[in-house]
Amino acid sequence: MEDDAMQAMLTIWVEETAWDGMPQAEQARMLGAYGAYVEALKAAGVMRGGERLAPVAQAATVRMQGGVPQVLDGPYAETREQLGGYFLLEVADMEEAIRWAARCPGAEHGAVEVRPLWPDPATR
Repeated sequence: MEDDAMQAMLTIWVEETAWDGMPQAEQARMLGAYGAYVEALKAAGVMRGGERLAPVAQAATVRMQGGVPQVLDGPYAETREQLGGYFLLEVADMEEAIRWAARCPGAEHGAVEVRPLWPDPATR
């Protein structure tokens, strides 16, 4: 990573159930929009990773209580929007990360949170 660059995580928050109720033409449009978005990120040289996440029903939440792991099926909290995926970017600054978040198709149907990574001094 360049010394003046920063890494930012874009997390995509959407209503999972909205996808199931979406017409197939709209689903195809969204998938195409994501494909174009990923290509734009790659062409700009800023994408460092990203994936779509499985439905929240397949999640597990782990907490330690008294040194014993407590595992709960599903998400930690009931919310209207769920974490649906993420992109890891390496950009010049927060403003650039926000510009990329605004272009993310997930912002159209939900929210995209932009959060800088805290660099680990040991790995810099």
